[in-house]
Amino acid sequence: MPKPNHPEIIEYKCPCCGGIVEFDPGSQLMKCPFCDTTFDPVALQEKDDVLNAEQSDGMQWQAQAEAWTDEDSEELDLYSCKSCGGEIIAGKTTGATHCPFCGNPVVLVSRFAGGLKPDCVIPFQLTKEDAKQKLREFMKGKRLLPRLFSKENHIDEVKGVYVPFWLFQADADTEANFHATRTRMWRVGNVEHTETSHYRLERRGTFHFENVPVDGSSQMEDTLMESLEPFDVSQAKDFQTAYLSGYYADKYDVTAEETMERANERIKKTAMETIRGTVSGYGSVSTESTSIQLENQKNRYALYPIWLLNTTYHGKSYHFAMNGQTGKMVGNMPTGRKEYWLWYLLYASVSSGIAWLILYLLYVR
Repeated sequence: MPKPNHPEIIEYKCPCCGGIVEFDPGSQLMKCPFCDTTFDPVALQEKDDVLNAEQSDGMQWQAQAEAWTDEDSEELDLYSCKSCGGEIIAGKTTGATHCPFCGNPVVLVSRFAGGLKPDCVIPFQLTKEDAKQKLREFMKGKRLLPRLFSKENHIDEVKGVYVPFWLFQADADTEANFHATRTRMWRVGNVEHTETSHYRLERRGTFHFENVPVDGSSQMEDTLMESLEPFDVSQAKDFQTAYLSGYYADKYDVTAEETMERANERIKKTAMETIRGTVSGYGSVSTESTSIQLENQKNRYALYPIWLLNTTYHGKSYHFAMNGQTGKMVGNMPTGRKEYWLWYLLYASVSSGIAWLILYLLYVR
């Protein structure tokens, strides 16, 4: 089993009372939950550097239990909590977590060292209570939702996670050729005439793309993360590990190179939709060819704030995610059988009534 490693853990302690301070979304400051003292996250930067230089104790005992296999060691690391000494088992992508024994938030600083260090982070703007309230609001107005769902379900877990993203920037020289038609119809006596004109349209333009996000975690579905957009990157801060205190965080396990294809898809789709929008006034338009050439490509590594909520209803789990900056909520919910048939019969009745009214107006009157 991997040996506990003290220097790689950071705990931010309050100099007034010794409590563990966390990042507070409301004030955008580090805050002690015991004495309410606040600190600027930037002022704690020096602790990131000092702790890396600490030397761990040489007090190892010879293990008598069965050793972990190489496969186990490759997937997990073991750390010791500086507050209570409890063992913290972390996956290879875990960057911030909580001690399972004393609950104190810890940051595994080595996960963000060197080439793994993020360029920026968007701090949480909304709290755990905000996430719970947004979930209640999200359930309102869902006509097919079982009436008892919001009452009987309970929130099993609410977890604030910093998810790794790659942000891409580039200039896109774009060309597209379209085939368009216009049709004109007229009648001379009993003869109807149709004239179809064909056009070849060329469009060219250069688009500047900035901060195109692609999820850098294999544990998060790309479509789920994209459904939480947009994020306001103008509010991003230079990365400080202090922002991670009190939350969970993952480092990327999907490299920038591996996400470039997805970034290209998003860039191309947006560029083509914009160019296609300049073609109007035709009866039909079809795309013949397209071409995009990228220049001045750059990418950055960022952490985005996301609340993950898990609920249970009749023994089945339902998962929700919320943008920790804007409050946008997405997730899956059950469909009540009684509610479904109620709205189906109502819809069928209304449709049938409208059909009979049309028949009456057409044939009876």
